[in-house]
Amino acid sequence: MSQKDRSTPTILIEAEDFRDHGGWTLESQFSHEMGSPYLLAHGLGRPVTDASTTVEVEVAGDYDVWVRCSDWVPSHHPGRFQLVLESADSRLEKELGNHGSGWSWQPAGSLAVAAGPLVLTLHDLTGFEGRCDAVLLTPAGAPAPDEPLRGDAAWRRRLRGLPPEPVDAGTFDVVVVGGGVSGCAAALAAARLGQTVALLSDRPVLGGNASNEIGLMPRGTQGALLRELSVRDASGNLAAQSLLEAEPTATVFLEHRVFASQREGARIVSVDAVAARGGQELRLRGSMFIDASGIAILGVLSGAATLFGREAKDEFGESYGPDEADDMHHGNTLFFRTRMADEPAPFPEVPWATEVSKDYANLSGQLIRPGLDNGPGPSAGANPSTPEFRFGSGADVFPATHFWEYGQWLDPYTTGEHIRDHLMRALYGTFANVKALEPERYANLELEWIAHVSAKGEFRRYRGDHVLSEVDIREHVHFDDALIENNGAFCIHCAFEEGESPYDFRLKDWIWDERDKKPYAVPFRCLYSADVENLLAAGKHISVTHLAGSSVKFMGNGAQHGVATAAGAALCNDLGETPRGLVERHLDRLKALVGELTDCDHDHHSLPPEWQEEAGEA
Repeated sequence: MSQKDRSTPTILIEAEDFRDHGGWTLESQFSHEMGSPYLLAHGLGRPVTDASTTVEVEVAGDYDVWVRCSDWVPSHHPGRFQLVLESADSRLEKELGNHGSGWSWQPAGSLAVAAGPLVLTLHDLTGFEGRCDAVLLTPAGAPAPDEPLRGDAAWRRRLRGLPPEPVDAGTFDVVVVGGGVSGCAAALAAARLGQTVALLSDRPVLGGNASNEIGLMPRGTQGALLRELSVRDASGNLAAQSLLEAEPTATVFLEHRVFASQREGARIVSVDAVAARGGQELRLRGSMFIDASGIAILGVLSGAATLFGREAKDEFGESYGPDEADDMHHGNTLFFRTRMADEPAPFPEVPWATEVSKDYANLSGQLIRPGLDNGPGPSAGANPSTPEFRFGSGADVFPATHFWEYGQWLDPYTTGEHIRDHLMRALYGTFANVKALEPERYANLELEWIAHVSAKGEFRRYRGDHVLSEVDIREHVHFDDALIENNGAFCIHCAFEEGESPYDFRLKDWIWDERDKKPYAVPFRCLYSADVENLLAAGKHISVTHLAGSSVKFMGNGAQHGVATAAGAALCNDLGETPRGLVERHLDRLKALVGELTDCDHDHHSLPPEWQEEAGEA
């Protein structure tokens, strides 16, 4: 059979698989919403450098070209880009991201493709968040791609030549899901107890909200393990990954998103994760599972009982509770930083952004550097902003980063990209307003950095054998199974009701109640699922009310949960027990093991010299 007689195939090129991403950013945090990772042109208003790749076409023919992309502000098309395809003497160049729709397949034209190399280039036109998921070549005249296929994993696997089922990635004593501070602490503590550990993180770096992608300082209880893993290098990276890589029984899977779990009766037996690059799916089996995702993902996937939103005041006797329960929760935040350049820094007009920011012109609440937030920022004109909130007896203005928050009334599992995009529009519009209102004063003002990764707020929380409440914390209730202490104020973010303020990207109010400033006990019964017998939880989604969670959520506190769950998981494996069984029959032994972990400061012994120098200064 000759080359021309062979059937013209369908060819899928995932954008995340481009050989050279150029200045485009691999965006995978919304894969569960829109079906796949994608490339994002996050240029802060300056077009990013081209992404490119080459594919080998086996069969020459006439192809229709489709691009799955999103016009993220359909009325204005700020994220426009070009797809350029070159095959022998044939070339196609098409402007995309201007189709007036969210994620969908946009036609890019037709192309006569020769057998051999086909060069694809993504050329950004605006620097304002253009986004490309995939390029699809279909035989000329074939039906348009079916949009529901966006999340059809089997369809994508088949066209990418991937196995139909997840590949066995091994069996572990402990599987930790979530690479934030609490997950790193859990994995490191479990490994040091001799357990074989898998740590699954959907980000390229460890640390979660403390990582250099976001940059928060881990507040709350400052234990020895937290101090060890949260040392930063000059670029803001945490020491967590180096420490875990030094542990012979620990395996770290970066950029792997957990999307399924398998249960046998009341136990999880395995979880499935997909790699952001390449799309390979893995299955990891385990004896014990620790959910440190911050979003209770294993609870959602395994059907565990969870809590969501605000409990009514009379349910737990909480003074800050609403009269009736509702779904309000802490929203997501974007961190950012501006600077004064050495020369004028023009900025394009952004009517699509000022639709959200209106006339707001106050850039207070910046991240100064990773690990140091709550910085001031420029403001301009007779700014109509909500006033800065004041704390303490001196009524000092507090330029808090978390004033930039949105999504408190939305489903955080299905609207994360919209929440992030709304905050981006608010920041771009506010920046443009500052420059426009006082053009001479702010001629050199430029955006230095905006995080494209949302600092996640509040999602679902586990229901354990005890639900910690505001009353438990405030009254220092005694618990026989208390293994650890947490610390910190009640940090309650209050959202505007819908339509109450034009500046819905800012908090309405912020309650910072330091109570008696003393540590409080967290019972072990809050650190495991009430109905999935080998599932523990560490971090802000442990078994707490919304109000208790406003203090428990601090990352230093989560590190303590990580230590306690690691000890619990190891002891369950050694004794063939469940977490509930440890409370009922082995509590003294569990307390002793947690005591060994919390009393032992490893003195940064696993850190390379450059980290040790930083640790000595911390």
